[in-house]
Amino acid sequence: MGYKELYDGWKQDPEGFWMQAAEAIDWVEKPSKALFDDNAPLYEWFKDAQVNTCYNAVDRHVEAGNGARTAIIYDSPITDTKHRISYAELQTRVASLAGALRAKGVEKGDRVIIYMPMVPEALEAMLACSRLGAIHSVVFGGFAAHELAVRIDDATPKAIIAASCGLEPGRVVHYKPLLDGAIEQAAHKPDFTVILQREQEVAALIPDRDFDWHGFQAGVEPAECVPVTGDHPAYILYTSGTTGAPKGVVRPTAGHLVALNWTMKNIYNVDPGDVFWAASDVGWVVGHSYICYGPLIHGNTTIVFEGKPIGTPDAGTFWRVIEEHKVKTFFTAPTAFRAVKREDPKGEYLKKYDLSGLNAIYLAGERADPDTIEWTQALTGKPVYDHWWQTETGYTIAGNPAGIEALPVKIGSPTVPMPGYDIHILDEAGHELPAGELGAIAVRLPLPPGTLPTLWNAEDRFRKSYLNTFPGYYETGDAGMIDADGYVWIMARTDDVINVAGHRLSTGGMEEVLASHPDVAECAVIGVSDALKGQAPVGFVCLNKGVDRPEAEVVKEIVKRVRDQIGPVAAFKLAVVVDRLPKTRSGKILRGIMVKIADGAEYKMPATIDDPAILDEIKVALQSIGLAK
Repeated sequence: MGYKELYDGWKQDPEGFWMQAAEAIDWVEKPSKALFDDNAPLYEWFKDAQVNTCYNAVDRHVEAGNGARTAIIYDSPITDTKHRISYAELQTRVASLAGALRAKGVEKGDRVIIYMPMVPEALEAMLACSRLGAIHSVVFGGFAAHELAVRIDDATPKAIIAASCGLEPGRVVHYKPLLDGAIEQAAHKPDFTVILQREQEVAALIPDRDFDWHGFQAGVEPAECVPVTGDHPAYILYTSGTTGAPKGVVRPTAGHLVALNWTMKNIYNVDPGDVFWAASDVGWVVGHSYICYGPLIHGNTTIVFEGKPIGTPDAGTFWRVIEEHKVKTFFTAPTAFRAVKREDPKGEYLKKYDLSGLNAIYLAGERADPDTIEWTQALTGKPVYDHWWQTETGYTIAGNPAGIEALPVKIGSPTVPMPGYDIHILDEAGHELPAGELGAIAVRLPLPPGTLPTLWNAEDRFRKSYLNTFPGYYETGDAGMIDADGYVWIMARTDDVINVAGHRLSTGGMEEVLASHPDVAECAVIGVSDALKGQAPVGFVCLNKGVDRPEAEVVKEIVKRVRDQIGPVAAFKLAVVVDRLPKTRSGKILRGIMVKIADGAEYKMPATIDDPAILDEIKVALQSIGLAK
């Protein structure tokens, strides 16, 4: 069966499609039907089933005779550590941790915050919660105390599981003081915390509140898997909200199991036992879906990598991991490859490694510019598939279903809608736009299984954020178009579509032109206020290592390129060279903050920013071209 038959089959019988996909899950009680729509436009899937996530991710593989298969490979170039954990060993470790949590009063429905670095214990903590039916909320390790406190007050956890520290190249990130500060600030106090002591920093524990990871498991009865209903939240994952208060995306248990399991073969083309590596962090949605749950539910080997694409120790670290651990499918963010390309534009490091076992590379998390895709393809000789999804959806909205049929790649497009997603391009009034026209990307309701049914304790905000703008649709917040072949093109966030003298233009389209310049490693385009035209575009470029031409020459060339390729309509006249761009820790460029700096507007320091000092550099750069007064 090809893609078209599959997608058309889903459209004709959505419930039948998902009930068939549900056959691959081990249920305590099977669902009686797929979709529950009595509370539309709030929809739920497999609601009356009974199931346990941890059983499906761990125990069933052991019971099927695959206990000796490697579940997790831990590879930390920062600590120079590598080890493997089998499914049988993972089952023992998770049951023990769950038993210790249960002995301290954690039960089905309780929330547990997890605040940990990239170590296998982070996955064990997630699985131990799902074993008990507790709802975990992973907060990116090293997040500021205030941001952690906000999440403590929203999720009201019974317990917090943390590590003593995290490790970045050349520095130790002290987690325990941040955790203590957050608990002090929060109105809600957890009953207890569990601390994984790392040898790089042993933290002082507060008696009767903080318990040592190993010590508190001594002599406890291992916990069995607790069945939950299909609509029971598996986890809450906070995504930054525009109002400053984070939004708690809820992930329902049954739909999550069915959808993620389906994607492993159909999208990522791996079979049970294959090694799948998502180079992300457990704090982000990719870490939930494709470091922890997806690979383990499907019986794959997943890699927990504690390192960076460059500097741990060099720009060859990705290639080493792929060769050494026989990675079949690799998934990362375009920003990671841009870092590698900037450091090693000719791919000298790649020549040292054998990538013959690698089938394909997948990119997501932000727009993948054509230049990065072309460079990666040319260097590795592997197919590079961009695919588009969101924290809210938990998996692919549009992608290339390589496990069914590898469709021709159009560089710059994440390819086609996946089953479950009926994508439409709408104008501001909610009318459908013709092929090739830029508009708001919306998905006709209901969204498929495993996507967010609501926000944690914030149904009104859920409706306002996603459902009210286009009744009958989920508003993605992204702008783009669908071409005549049905390929989806994501051009920008809706906020990044700028209006230049009445012309709606995509900053993403301009970024593609900038990125195609041979000296440019990375770039961003923002729209700043302009008294005459309403908005005017401004470009920021980071140059490749070894470029020794005058910066003004490069700027002149990129301005000309935009004029030649997009036209005078873009009114692209201003650009500036910078050392680095302000980003979140997951690699997203903070364009909204850059706009506020350029316009001289007030802004709140984003909690997710990688390095706040960059904002001062951006301000100086903008002042050099007459902005940010």
